[in-house]
Amino acid sequence: MKNVPLADVDHVDRAVLPIGTDYPPGHVLDWHEHRRAQFLYGATGVMVVDTADGTWTVPPERAVLIPAATRHRVHMLGVSTRSLYIEPDAVPWWPVNCTVVDVSALLRELLLAAVEFGSDYGLSGREGAVAALLLHEIAERAPLPFHVGIPASADLARLCREYLAAPDAGVSNAAWAARTAMSERAFTRRFRAETGDSPAVWRGRARLLAAVPLLRTASVSEVGGRLGYASPAAFTAAFTRTFGLPPSRFAASRQGAGHSRGS
Repeated sequence: MKNVPLADVDHVDRAVLPIGTDYPPGHVLDWHEHRRAQFLYGATGVMVVDTADGTWTVPPERAVLIPAATRHRVHMLGVSTRSLYIEPDAVPWWPVNCTVVDVSALLRELLLAAVEFGSDYGLSGREGAVAALLLHEIAERAPLPFHVGIPASADLARLCREYLAAPDAGVSNAAWAARTAMSERAFTRRFRAETGDSPAVWRGRARLLAAVPLLRTASVSEVGGRLGYASPAAFTAAFTRTFGLPPSRFAASRQGAGHSRGS
């Protein structure tokens, strides 16, 4: 199925509903939730998924696992998706929080095949076998660290979401503490308690996450400079240390091949 609203087929008696959807550049799926769990794969482009608990940046040709009944918002940056909507009782092992994962060549090809199925595809034979194999392949995926947590407190959450929208290397702990009318020490202690990271570490990770969509249209040097790194080498080292892959893996020059495979 392609470009079919989930609401039109959610009632169909199939544990796995594959749907492919093409989105205009910059499209935002505003806050919503699904009864089913969702495997959201970006065949092209970059996705940014927000929940009350965090933000997940999904690089090209990766996917995010979204638990059932999780309220979320998705920013689509040049994205064509291949989604699976899955009955929760079919995946008791599904993570309780959103999780970005890698996508193997086999899983990618299975997704591309599955979105050609009708909503009432046959459970025996090839179509049923593909649907079953999809779940086995997803269960084997390795989680990727493209995520920052969002504090539960409204004032800290506001600071974090504003920073994610416009990362600034010049922001300091003292400036954030002043905005919450707290001492720097008390602010840092509270922030760490709610996120597990110091404010400086959190901001550093957030800046690196912001690099992923920027790399769609700019070079590694340009993105590193825009995000306040002293040199391309410093940016590359920080990105690789945090995510396990160099930023060149996500640069625009490498994405053309991925687009042709996923479209």
